[in-house]
Amino acid sequence: MAQVRFLSGDSVESSAAGDLAADRRLADAYSEAVVSIVDRAAPAVVSIGVSGADGAVGAGSGVIIAPDGYALTNDHVITGQKQLRVRLTDGRQLPATVVGEDASTDLALIRVSASGLPFASLGASAPLRVGQLVVAIGNPLGFSESVSAGIVSAKSRGLRSVDGRLIDNVIQHTAALNPGNSGGPLLTTAEEIVGINTAIIAGAQGIGFAVPSDTASWVIQELLHHGRVRRAQLGIKAFTRPIHRRFAHAYGIDQNTVIEVAEVLPDSPASRAGIRKGDLIVQANDAELRSVDALLSALAENSAFREVDITLLRKGQKITARLAPIVP
Repeated sequence: MAQVRFLSGDSVESSAAGDLAADRRLADAYSEAVVSIVDRAAPAVVSIGVSGADGAVGAGSGVIIAPDGYALTNDHVITGQKQLRVRLTDGRQLPATVVGEDASTDLALIRVSASGLPFASLGASAPLRVGQLVVAIGNPLGFSESVSAGIVSAKSRGLRSVDGRLIDNVIQHTAALNPGNSGGPLLTTAEEIVGINTAIIAGAQGIGFAVPSDTASWVIQELLHHGRVRRAQLGIKAFTRPIHRRFAHAYGIDQNTVIEVAEVLPDSPASRAGIRKGDLIVQANDAELRSVDALLSALAENSAFREVDITLLRKGQKITARLAPIVP
């Protein structure tokens, strides 16, 4: 019969004490990571007060990204504003002006009337990994300088903006958000901004969304250089349409939806290229297009407004039209 050897009481206590010490070290490391982020970034987070044309007063969050007062927030925080003031963590209240807005990404750039301000740096959002620690700082429900921590739940989410355009590569995370967090930063342990918190799902827990910093960097450059975000346009109205497998097979394509042209605007790139109402768009520069959102994303990536080869299906034929997108 095999002998069973029981650990002595001392050994059990020693093992338990070792496990407890290890747990404490892990907890301390987590705490230190969050505290370090807050110490570095919290002074750059501001509360934004807005008085609308109807006299209603609202509040949101923002984050200063340069010592000369440039700050990021959500477009929905400041849109339709009449007066704009920000409150810093040191208690100062300062006026601010709107540099530019972009409803399609729910981002806005404002400038606080001061210099030598604390700021946080924009990082790159593309390298984020699911499960990575992130921290949100903002002013939920008027509770200033509130901090919540979580992880990246998913990347490359799509979020519909107020103007109907899809915001690509949205970050889903579990750091708690509430009304008033809008416009505040999402940060990593590198103490860099990787997102601007923009939305939650009402009634859900631990599902928050942030516009990625890579998108914010592009929007900032557009607003500073051009005063608005320029987007290439073809001059069509279109919708996503399902197609039958036999139809797809007949044209030699492997997709179950296409883009149908509902209207071609006069004197537009599309009209000059010969695109007609009823044409079905399936590709742009050899990349499959299955929806209007995919077409808009392809045009957004064409920041240099180069010519685009559009593949069309029309009356049994597959046609390629070359268009030079315009900026209205």
